[in-house]
Amino acid sequence: MALTLCLLSFRHIRGSQAKYVIWSRIDQKSCFKSISTAGFIPVVIELTQKGDELNTSVTEIESSITEIGPENIAAIMTTTSCFAPRGPDDIPTVAKLCQRFAIPHLVNNAYGIQSSKCMHLIEESHKTGGRIDAFVQSTDKNFMVPVGGAVISGFDKSVIGNISKTYPGRASSTPSTDVFITLISMGMNEFKNLLKVRKDNFVLLKSLMSDVAEKHGERILSTPTNSISMAMTLSTIDNSGDGKSVSDLGSKLFIRGISGARVVTGKGSKVIDQHEFLRWGSHSDDTSVPYLTAAVAIGMTKEDVYVFIKKLD
Repeated sequence: MALTLCLLSFRHIRGSQAKYVIWSRIDQKSCFKSISTAGFIPVVIELTQKGDELNTSVTEIESSITEIGPENIAAIMTTTSCFAPRGPDDIPTVAKLCQRFAIPHLVNNAYGIQSSKCMHLIEESHKTGGRIDAFVQSTDKNFMVPVGGAVISGFDKSVIGNISKTYPGRASSTPSTDVFITLISMGMNEFKNLLKVRKDNFVLLKSLMSDVAEKHGERILSTPTNSISMAMTLSTIDNSGDGKSVSDLGSKLFIRGISGARVVTGKGSKVIDQHEFLRWGSHSDDTSVPYLTAAVAIGMTKEDVYVFIKKLD
């Protein structure tokens, strides 16, 4: 809803002719639905593949701007934090396009506060003269509070002020209270320590998952720009080729208390608001191998990593 609120505020400054939102594909329903909920037409930009990693197609974004016309575009939406093998969007380059064509730039920074790399992308974009109107992050993903809140940030107070004026009010104050109590009780030093622990645990998980992958004839996909999530192929267990055994693995992990990891078969498709996404969940129409993703979030302990690896193995 926070993304929708931002998009609605852009409507007032872009005018009624701006009907489109250019969106670099990420297979998360809420991101895509925020566009149609705000009353805009999504223009989906498929990602390009470099090795194993999926990256931003800056060329396609620029082509779409030229084809549609800058004045007809309400915003360009990009993403920092995401599930591997997708990497974060090339925020600095897209920000320069937005500055060049005078188009609002909205960044989905859902998990980003806990990742110094994600925050650096946003900071770099601003320092190098690019345009970022707002970036949105989830409170539950970054501050270990219940689901239901978001933080809308930006570099221009007037932009954030316009977004706040769009907010209709009457929502619960509980998410704000949860974040306030959590941060006050935790303190800055403890929060910074949790960020460091998360980084260390990411390195640990990647090492241990690599060992498991090698043991079972699989491999970790190379996604060097993704500092939150990693992916391990599941080629050897997909004997039938229909993805059922892959889905079965996901079910077995879930009933064993592993709720964060997810499996992607690369077989199914999904229709959202009359737009069909092939191989939904993989961020791409051209996924060739099933895989399992695992992420390291703030609050995760070293013991959590070892428990996950034991159950996965």
